[in-house]
Amino acid sequence: MSYTTPKPYPFTDEQIQQRIAEYRSAELKYFDAPKAYRFLLNVIDLTTLEGSDNAARVQQLCEKALSFRDDAHQIPTTAAVCVYPPFAAQAKAILKDTDLNVACVAGAFPAGQSPIEIKIAEVAYAVAQGADEIDMVISRGKFLEGDYQTVYDEIAAIKAACGHAHLKVILETGELGTADNIYKASQIAIAAGADFIKTSTGKIKVNATPESFLVMLDAIKAHYEATGKMVGIKPAGGIADAETALLFLKILEQVLGEKWLTNRYFRIGASRLADKVRAEI
Repeated sequence: MSYTTPKPYPFTDEQIQQRIAEYRSAELKYFDAPKAYRFLLNVIDLTTLEGSDNAARVQQLCEKALSFRDDAHQIPTTAAVCVYPPFAAQAKAILKDTDLNVACVAGAFPAGQSPIEIKIAEVAYAVAQGADEIDMVISRGKFLEGDYQTVYDEIAAIKAACGHAHLKVILETGELGTADNIYKASQIAIAAGADFIKTSTGKIKVNATPESFLVMLDAIKAHYEATGKMVGIKPAGGIADAETALLFLKILEQVLGEKWLTNRYFRIGASRLADKVRAEI
Protein backbone atom coordinates (compact mmCIF):
# COMPACT_ATOMS: atom_id res chain seq x y z
CA MET A 1 0.00 0.00 0.00
CA SER A 2 1.25 3.48 -0.81
CA TYR A 3 1.38 5.98 2.04
CA THR A 4 3.14 9.22 1.23
CA THR A 5 0.82 12.13 2.05
CA PRO A 6 -0.12 12.56 5.71
CA LYS A 7 -2.12 15.69 6.41
CA PRO A 8 -0.57 18.76 8.09
CA TYR A 9 -1.39 19.63 11.69
CA PRO A 10 -4.24 22.16 11.84
CA PHE A 11 -3.23 24.02 15.05
CA THR A 12 -0.43 26.49 15.79
CA ASP A 13 2.00 26.16 18.69
CA GLU A 14 0.21 29.08 20.37
CA GLN A 15 -3.13 27.28 20.06
CA ILE A 16 -1.58 24.14 21.55
CA GLN A 17 -0.42 26.11 24.58
CA GLN A 18 -3.81 27.79 24.96
CA ARG A 19 -5.58 24.44 24.93
CA ILE A 20 -3.21 22.88 27.44
CA ALA A 21 -3.67 25.83 29.81
CA GLU A 22 -7.42 25.40 29.50
CA TYR A 23 -7.26 21.67 30.17
CA ARG A 24 -4.84 22.12 33.07
CA SER A 25 -7.30 24.41 34.88
CA ALA A 26 -10.32 22.17 34.18
CA GLU A 27 -11.80 19.79 36.71
CA LEU A 28 -11.82 16.08 36.03
CA LYS A 29 -14.99 15.22 34.11
CA TYR A 30 -15.51 11.56 34.93
CA PHE A 31 -13.66 10.93 38.21
CA ASP A 32 -13.38 12.13 41.75
CA ALA A 33 -9.82 12.00 43.12
CA PRO A 34 -9.93 8.48 44.66
CA LYS A 35 -11.39 6.98 41.47
CA ALA A 36 -8.90 8.88 39.32
CA TYR A 37 -5.95 7.43 41.22
CA ARG A 38 -7.38 3.92 41.01
CA PHE A 39 -7.86 4.37 37.29
CA LEU A 40 -4.34 5.69 36.81
CA LEU A 41 -2.84 2.73 38.65
CA ASN A 42 -4.78 0.36 36.40
CA VAL A 43 -3.48 1.92 33.16
CA ILE A 44 0.24 1.81 34.03
CA ASP A 45 2.64 -0.43 32.12
CA LEU A 46 5.07 -1.08 34.97
CA THR A 47 8.42 -1.02 33.25
CA THR A 48 12.05 -2.05 33.57
CA LEU A 49 14.21 -1.47 30.49
CA GLU A 50 17.80 -1.35 31.65
CA GLY A 51 20.91 -3.02 30.34
CA SER A 52 21.38 -4.46 33.83
CA ASP A 53 17.97 -6.20 33.86
CA ASN A 54 18.12 -9.82 35.00
CA ALA A 55 15.82 -12.60 36.15
CA ALA A 56 15.76 -11.40 39.75
CA ARG A 57 14.75 -7.86 38.74
CA VAL A 58 11.99 -9.12 36.45
CA GLN A 59 10.71 -11.41 39.23
CA GLN A 60 10.63 -8.42 41.55
CA LEU A 61 8.82 -6.27 38.97
CA CYS A 62 6.10 -8.88 38.41
CA GLU A 63 5.62 -9.43 42.14
CA LYS A 64 5.41 -5.68 42.66
CA ALA A 65 2.69 -5.38 40.02
CA LEU A 66 0.70 -8.17 41.66
CA SER A 67 1.13 -6.64 45.11
CA PHE A 68 -0.82 -3.49 44.26
CA ARG A 69 -4.13 -5.35 44.12
CA ASP A 70 -6.33 -5.02 47.19
CA ASP A 71 -9.84 -6.26 46.45
CA ALA A 72 -11.11 -5.31 49.90
CA HIS A 73 -10.36 -1.64 49.15
CA GLN A 74 -11.13 -1.87 45.42
CA ILE A 75 -7.53 -1.17 44.45
CA PRO A 76 -6.48 -2.67 41.11
CA THR A 77 -3.08 -3.68 39.84
CA THR A 78 -1.32 -2.24 36.81
CA ALA A 79 -2.33 -3.06 33.24
CA ALA A 80 0.92 -4.78 32.26
CA VAL A 81 4.58 -5.23 32.96
CA CYS A 82 6.97 -4.16 30.21
CA VAL A 83 10.32 -5.94 29.73
CA TYR A 84 12.90 -6.83 27.12
CA PRO A 85 12.18 -9.94 24.99
CA PRO A 86 14.55 -12.33 26.84
CA PHE A 87 12.33 -11.95 29.92
CA ALA A 88 8.95 -12.44 28.23
CA ALA A 89 8.63 -16.14 29.06
CA GLN A 90 9.61 -15.58 32.69
CA ALA A 91 7.11 -12.74 33.13
CA LYS A 92 4.38 -14.71 31.40
CA ALA A 93 4.91 -17.66 33.74
CA ILE A 94 4.78 -15.48 36.86
CA LEU A 95 1.66 -13.64 35.69
CA LYS A 96 -0.17 -16.76 34.49
CA ASP A 97 -3.86 -16.79 35.44
CA THR A 98 -3.88 -13.06 36.24
CA ASP A 99 -5.29 -10.15 34.26
CA LEU A 100 -1.83 -8.59 33.89
CA ASN A 101 -0.42 -8.52 30.36
CA VAL A 102 3.20 -8.92 29.36
CA ALA A 103 4.46 -6.13 27.09
CA CYS A 104 7.82 -6.30 25.33
CA VAL A 105 9.82 -3.64 23.58
CA ALA A 106 11.02 -5.19 20.34
CA GLY A 107 12.12 -4.22 16.85
CA ALA A 108 15.52 -2.68 17.71
CA PHE A 109 14.34 -0.62 20.67
CA PRO A 110 15.23 2.17 21.39
CA ALA A 111 17.08 3.43 18.29
CA GLY A 112 15.24 1.46 15.61
CA GLN A 113 18.47 1.29 13.64
CA SER A 114 18.43 -2.32 12.46
CA PRO A 115 17.37 -4.00 9.21
CA ILE A 116 13.66 -4.74 9.06
CA GLU A 117 14.37 -8.49 8.93
CA ILE A 118 16.07 -8.25 12.34
CA LYS A 119 13.22 -6.18 13.74
CA ILE A 120 10.60 -8.68 12.56
CA ALA A 121 12.59 -11.60 13.95
CA GLU A 122 12.82 -9.98 17.38
CA VAL A 123 9.10 -9.20 17.42
CA ALA A 124 8.21 -12.77 16.39
CA TYR A 125 10.53 -14.11 19.11
CA ALA A 126 8.89 -11.95 21.80
CA VAL A 127 5.40 -13.05 20.78
CA ALA A 128 6.47 -16.71 20.74
CA GLN A 129 7.87 -16.25 24.24
CA GLY A 130 4.51 -15.03 25.51
CA ALA A 131 4.30 -11.29 24.92
CA ASP A 132 0.71 -10.03 24.76
CA GLU A 133 1.78 -6.60 23.55
CA ILE A 134 4.67 -5.29 21.49
CA ASP A 135 6.08 -1.77 21.83
CA MET A 136 8.07 -0.92 18.68
CA VAL A 137 9.76 2.32 17.68
CA ILE A 138 9.58 3.90 14.25
CA SER A 139 12.62 4.66 12.08
CA ARG A 140 12.90 8.34 12.90
CA GLY A 141 15.75 8.86 10.47
CA LYS A 142 13.62 7.61 7.58
CA PHE A 143 10.71 9.76 8.72
CA LEU A 144 12.85 12.90 8.96
CA GLU A 145 14.15 12.23 5.42
CA GLY A 146 10.52 12.26 4.27
CA ASP A 147 10.57 8.54 3.48
CA TYR A 148 7.09 7.97 4.86
CA GLN A 149 6.57 4.86 2.74
CA THR A 150 9.39 2.96 4.45
CA VAL A 151 8.13 3.99 7.87
CA TYR A 152 4.65 2.77 6.95
CA ASP A 153 5.94 -0.49 5.45
CA GLU A 154 8.03 -1.32 8.52
CA ILE A 155 5.14 -0.75 10.90
CA ALA A 156 2.82 -2.84 8.73
CA ALA A 157 5.37 -5.67 8.58
CA ILE A 158 5.85 -5.63 12.35
CA LYS A 159 2.08 -5.54 12.87
CA ALA A 160 1.82 -8.71 10.77
CA ALA A 161 4.57 -10.33 12.85
CA CYS A 162 2.65 -9.53 16.05
CA GLY A 163 -0.09 -12.04 15.29
CA HIS A 164 -2.50 -11.91 18.24
CA ALA A 165 -0.38 -9.41 20.17
CA HIS A 166 -1.38 -5.74 20.27
CA LEU A 167 1.05 -3.28 18.70
CA LYS A 168 2.06 0.01 20.32
CA VAL A 169 4.04 2.23 17.95
CA ILE A 170 6.53 4.60 19.60
CA LEU A 171 7.04 7.83 17.68
CA GLU A 172 9.90 9.15 19.87
CA THR A 173 8.30 12.58 19.72
CA GLY A 174 11.32 14.30 21.29
CA GLU A 175 13.28 13.56 18.10
CA LEU A 176 10.57 14.59 15.63
CA GLY A 177 10.99 18.27 16.35
CA THR A 178 7.63 19.81 15.46
CA ALA A 179 3.95 19.34 16.14
CA ASP A 180 3.42 18.86 12.42
CA ASN A 181 5.92 15.99 12.35
CA ILE A 182 4.31 14.36 15.38
CA TYR A 183 0.88 14.62 13.76
CA LYS A 184 2.12 13.15 10.49
CA ALA A 185 3.96 10.29 12.21
CA SER A 186 0.80 9.54 14.19
CA GLN A 187 -1.22 9.29 10.98
CA ILE A 188 1.32 6.94 9.39
CA ALA A 189 1.41 4.66 12.43
CA ILE A 190 -2.38 4.51 12.64
CA ALA A 191 -2.76 3.81 8.93
CA ALA A 192 -0.17 1.00 9.15
CA GLY A 193 -2.16 -0.80 11.83
CA ALA A 194 -1.07 0.50 15.23
CA ASP A 195 -3.37 -0.52 18.07
CA PHE A 196 -1.76 2.24 20.17
CA ILE A 197 0.50 5.15 19.43
CA LYS A 198 3.07 5.95 22.11
CA THR A 199 5.08 9.10 22.73
CA SER A 200 8.53 7.97 23.75
CA THR A 201 11.07 5.32 24.63
CA GLY A 202 12.09 7.04 27.85
CA LYS A 203 15.70 6.85 26.62
CA ILE A 204 16.26 10.41 25.39
CA LYS A 205 16.23 13.84 27.02
CA VAL A 206 12.72 14.88 25.91
CA ASN A 207 10.04 12.27 26.51
CA ALA A 208 6.28 12.56 27.03
CA THR A 209 5.07 16.16 27.13
CA PRO A 210 1.52 17.53 27.29
CA GLU A 211 2.14 19.13 23.90
CA SER A 212 3.14 15.95 22.07
CA PHE A 213 0.37 14.03 23.81
CA LEU A 214 -2.24 16.56 22.66
CA VAL A 215 -1.07 16.42 19.04
CA MET A 216 -1.26 12.62 19.05
CA LEU A 217 -4.75 12.73 20.57
CA ASP A 218 -5.83 15.07 17.78
CA ALA A 219 -4.60 12.53 15.22
CA ILE A 220 -6.51 9.73 16.95
CA LYS A 221 -9.64 11.88 17.10
CA ALA A 222 -9.44 12.75 13.39
CA HIS A 223 -9.05 9.07 12.53
CA TYR A 224 -11.97 8.09 14.74
CA GLU A 225 -14.21 10.76 13.23
CA ALA A 226 -13.29 9.61 9.71
CA THR A 227 -13.48 5.83 10.24
CA GLY A 228 -15.15 5.04 13.58
CA LYS A 229 -12.05 3.08 14.64
CA MET A 230 -10.60 3.71 18.10
CA VAL A 231 -6.82 3.72 18.54
CA GLY A 232 -5.15 3.75 21.94
CA ILE A 233 -2.64 6.24 23.35
CA LYS A 234 0.36 5.73 25.63
CA PRO A 235 2.44 8.59 27.02
CA ALA A 236 5.71 7.24 28.42
CA GLY A 237 8.90 8.63 29.87
CA GLY A 238 9.12 11.31 32.52
CA ILE A 239 5.66 10.84 34.05
CA ALA A 240 6.94 10.29 37.57
CA ASP A 241 4.34 11.85 39.89
CA ALA A 242 0.59 11.76 40.38
CA GLU A 243 0.06 15.43 39.53
CA THR A 244 1.62 15.00 36.09
CA ALA A 245 -0.39 11.85 35.46
CA LEU A 246 -3.59 13.70 36.36
CA LEU A 247 -2.79 16.39 33.78
CA PHE A 248 -2.45 13.77 31.05
CA LEU A 249 -5.76 12.27 32.19
CA LYS A 250 -7.46 15.67 31.99
CA ILE A 251 -6.19 16.20 28.46
CA LEU A 252 -7.41 12.75 27.44
CA GLU A 253 -10.85 13.42 28.91
CA GLN A 254 -11.18 16.75 27.14
CA VAL A 255 -10.01 15.60 23.69
CA LEU A 256 -11.24 12.00 23.33
CA GLY A 257 -13.79 11.60 26.08
CA GLU A 258 -15.20 8.73 28.08
CA LYS A 259 -14.76 5.95 25.51
CA TRP A 260 -10.99 6.07 25.97
CA LEU A 261 -11.11 5.80 29.78
CA THR A 262 -10.07 2.15 29.95
CA ASN A 263 -6.70 0.42 29.85
CA ARG A 264 -7.78 -1.05 26.53
CA TYR A 265 -7.19 2.40 25.02
CA PHE A 266 -5.06 4.32 27.52
CA ARG A 267 -1.74 3.36 29.09
CA ILE A 268 1.05 5.19 30.86
CA GLY A 269 4.57 3.82 30.62
CA ALA A 270 6.36 4.32 33.95
CA SER A 271 8.69 2.78 36.48
CA ARG A 272 8.29 5.20 39.39
CA LEU A 273 4.70 6.41 39.03
CA ALA A 274 2.85 3.36 40.37
CA ASP A 275 4.16 3.68 43.94
CA LYS A 276 3.22 7.35 44.07
CA VAL A 277 -0.30 6.79 42.73
CA ARG A 278 -0.79 3.88 45.15
CA ALA A 279 0.27 6.17 48.01
CA GLU A 280 -2.37 8.72 46.95
CA ILE A 281 -5.05 6.01 47.12
